[in-house]
Amino acid sequence: MITVPDKFQFLLDTVVDDSDEPVESRASVLRRRIVVAVVLIAGSVTLGFSLSIEPGDSSFYPMTFALAAIWLVGAFASGPIRIGCFPPPRGGHVQAAGIGIIVGLILGAIFVVGGLVIREIPPLRDFIAEVLDHADTGGLALVLATAIVNGIAEELFFRGAVYSAFKGHAPVIFSTLIYVIATLASGNPMLGFAAILLGVVCALERRATAGVLAPAFTHIAWTLVMVLVLPLLF
Repeated sequence: MITVPDKFQFLLDTVVDDSDEPVESRASVLRRRIVVAVVLIAGSVTLGFSLSIEPGDSSFYPMTFALAAIWLVGAFASGPIRIGCFPPPRGGHVQAAGIGIIVGLILGAIFVVGGLVIREIPPLRDFIAEVLDHADTGGLALVLATAIVNGIAEELFFRGAVYSAFKGHAPVIFSTLIYVIATLASGNPMLGFAAILLGVVCALERRATAGVLAPAFTHIAWTLVMVLVLPLLF
């Protein structure tokens, strides 16, 4: 039997592993919204600063890991984060993760097709190249680790904390809108456009599965396509 040290138990206590979402008290919702507001400011500023760093600067990767830490701290500080799943007999967590991967790969393929078009439009191509330049300055393992960690952190915060903060008030719309606004802090409109598509898809998965598991796997799969395939087009 595996035992969990008391000092780590709080992490398990903040992760709810079922698909039934109880109604939260006004105090809990207010706390979520306050935490979300504070973390959004901190995260947006950090994102903007990280993407303003010149490619090749050694501070880029520490800064992006710091950004992931901000999203993660904000997610868990806001309250319980729901894993979610498809209820039996439809496969539970396994099916939720599998569907998340499939959706992510399909979304990635759509972005690749879009990339074939965008690379023929110089102004838009430059925005994509600006982001990809950072991926050319680190080893593949570091680039993948950075992208995946940030993707998971974003899902825990935006489809976890932010979505729950607007539960009952069009959370798909508001969580996506906030995700796009935060992403636009990067100053790159193409990242904002990507955030619209990715945000809507992941928010709909969050609603369908009552948790962040499926959206997280979608984000991971999409990230792998973006990191491994998209650079080949530019």
